[in-house]
Amino acid sequence: MRDSPTKPMRADNVEEFDMWITEPEGGDMSETYRAIEIKEPGKWSAVRKPLQEPGPNQVRIRVEACGVCHSDAGTVEGLFPITFPRVPGHEAVGRIDAVGSEVKGWAVGQRVGVGFLGGPCGYCDFCRNGDLVNCKNQEFTGIHSDGGYAEVMLAKASGLVRIPDDLSSADAAPLLCAGITTFSALRNSPAKAGDLVAVVGIGGLGHLGIQYARHMGFEVAAISRGADTAPLARKLGAHHYIDSASTDPATALQALGGAQLILVTASSGAVVSQTFKGLRPNGVSVVVGVGPEPIQTSTSDLIWGSRRLEGSLTGNSAAGDATLKFSVLSGISAMIETVPLEQAAEAYAKMMAGKARFRMVLTMNDFTTAGHYQR
Repeated sequence: MRDSPTKPMRADNVEEFDMWITEPEGGDMSETYRAIEIKEPGKWSAVRKPLQEPGPNQVRIRVEACGVCHSDAGTVEGLFPITFPRVPGHEAVGRIDAVGSEVKGWAVGQRVGVGFLGGPCGYCDFCRNGDLVNCKNQEFTGIHSDGGYAEVMLAKASGLVRIPDDLSSADAAPLLCAGITTFSALRNSPAKAGDLVAVVGIGGLGHLGIQYARHMGFEVAAISRGADTAPLARKLGAHHYIDSASTDPATALQALGGAQLILVTASSGAVVSQTFKGLRPNGVSVVVGVGPEPIQTSTSDLIWGSRRLEGSLTGNSAAGDATLKFSVLSGISAMIETVPLEQAAEAYAKMMAGKARFRMVLTMNDFTTAGHYQR
């Protein structure tokens, strides 16, 4: 879900994949599925797992594609309290092949997505007040339960997202995290069509944030380091490009009239501080990129002009539906590279090293598109 500066994992510690073509002892290959799991922090393993029937409020999904996200480091490196072994992945798209006894509104054969939020409980105080994102009993996909680095996964029906027919599974996958995160932050902000909106960082989150901001009718300023990024920023839809390596971004934003909204997708506390003064009065800086650095700003910068600093996690499943629908209607897509499931560790390492442009997506069945770049 997030661009985090976690140390990249090496890809050469993946165990041999020969076990995938070996029938499990005393078992039937048709009753198992391939998965990549983390046995312990930093220890990758290719395994076959037995099929399980979905519980009363679950569906079973035949995964077709799963995005590789920076937040997968929470599982791969054990940054969250996790019961190992665990299958990572929270940008999974596939078709329902079994439905639990109490599930309503979902059917076998339906194409669905599963994002970071595993599904709200529906009965805690936050849920009862409509805040499904911050459900007290919310589980995180790939952390509390096995995720999408596999051919099959179980998911709570309350966390499912509908996948439009016009969107391929590989294209839909990164929108379930990076898409929902940036789309929700923009849609829930006080900015109105025509307002100046700045997007800080042009990476896995930022390259989608620029597109959403442009199609929502904002005047878009993209902020990144280096003049060579300007053509990409404009191709994505930015009206202005600010090179933070050669100019002060806050000063540049004020020269444009001041930003009503600054969407910070970069995982740097220093960047938040550097851009905050670029807000106009009553403007808000919304941080969606996770990093360990503290954010520093003066009380006068907050008080004079009534400026605000906020964080935004993601959106609920309804926001996921809206994100994908808006993406189809507006022609918005992530820039992706697809690779087969067995290259999950390599894809993760490439992403963590900042060499992906801009989202890595694992495919489960159709390996003919492996290595293919898409806009």
